[in-house]
Amino acid sequence: MVDQKFHYHSGAKTLGQLAEIASADIDAAHADFAVEDVAPLDQAGPSDISFLDNVKYKDQFKNTKAGACIIAPSMKEFAPKGCKLLLSKTPYKSYALIAQAFYPDAYPASNIADSATIHPSAVVAEGCLIEAGAVILEGVQIAEGCWIEANAVIGKNVQIGKNARIGANASISHAIMGQGSRLYPGARVGQDGFGFAIDVTGHVKVPQLGRVLIGDHVEIGANSCIDRGSGPDTIIGEGAWIDNCVQIGHNAIIGKGCVIVAQAGISGSTTLEDYVVVAAQGGIAGHLTIGQGSRIGAQAGVMRSLPAGSEVLGSPALPSKQAMRQHAMLKKLTNPKKSG
Repeated sequence: MVDQKFHYHSGAKTLGQLAEIASADIDAAHADFAVEDVAPLDQAGPSDISFLDNVKYKDQFKNTKAGACIIAPSMKEFAPKGCKLLLSKTPYKSYALIAQAFYPDAYPASNIADSATIHPSAVVAEGCLIEAGAVILEGVQIAEGCWIEANAVIGKNVQIGKNARIGANASISHAIMGQGSRLYPGARVGQDGFGFAIDVTGHVKVPQLGRVLIGDHVEIGANSCIDRGSGPDTIIGEGAWIDNCVQIGHNAIIGKGCVIVAQAGISGSTTLEDYVVVAAQGGIAGHLTIGQGSRIGAQAGVMRSLPAGSEVLGSPALPSKQAMRQHAMLKKLTNPKKSG
C-alpha cells in the first residue's frame, strides 16, 4: 500500500470520475461509488481500485477484495462477485491515468533559496523553484514553472523550457531543453563527447562544438550521460524516455517516443528512428540507423543498421527467432548424451 508520508494523495473520487479520466466504460449504476485509493489485486480492499493487465494474474483477480477493477472486456468472466468494473482496451494505461489522479506530482511553492547562486545575466521566469546550492551561470534562460533541485548546475547559455525539472546534483550544459522535460538526480547532459585522434605519441582531443537538443516531455534518468555533439548536435526527440545509467554518445539522434532501458549504450552518430525500444544493457555501435519501431533485446550487441520493425537478440544481434533457434541448437549440442 502507498505510504502517504512520501506521496501526496489527492482524495477520494467517484468511479464515474475515474472512468472519465481513464476513458473506460462502466455500468452507470456504479458511477457514484466512492474510491479512496489504488492498490494491487492481492492487497486491495473494498474502497480501493486495482487493475488486471496480464492473464497470468487472473487467479489474483478472481480472489481480489478490490471494490473496483480496471480490466479488458475479455476478462469479465473472471470478475469476482461484487467487484465493480472499468472496461478498457488498455487497462495498464487506464490504471496509470487513475494513479496519477490520486497521486499527482506535488510541486512545492515557487521560491529561490538564499544559498542558490544565480548569475546576474541569467533570466529566471516567474513561478520557478530554485533549491539550495543550485548554480545558474551566465546567460541561462529558465522559463516559468521550472524546478531546479538542490546543487544542480545549469551551464552557460543553457535554455530550459516551461515546467521542466532538473534533479538534485544533475548538470546540464551546451543544451536547449524543451518544456515539461525532466532530468533526474545525478544525470549529466552536454559534457564533452568521447572524440579524439588516436596517436602513439599521445591522443589528441577533437573539440566538441555541438549542442544537446532535448525535445518536449523527455525523461532522462538518474546518472545517465548524454554527450554534446562534436559539430552536429546530439538530439533527443519529443517524448523519449531514458532510464537510469544510460550512455548516449555525441551526434546521436534519438527519435520521438524512443525507450532506452538501464545501462544501455548508444554510440556516437547513431540514429534511433521513432519509437525504438532498447532493453537493458543493449549496446549499439556507431554510425548506424535503427529503423522505426525496432526492438533491441536485453544485452544485445547491434553491429549493423536495422530496417524498421526489426526485433533482435544476442551479441552479435540476430533476428529474435534466429537467435532463439541458435540458442536451442547450442544447448542441444552441449547437452551430454544420455547413457544407454
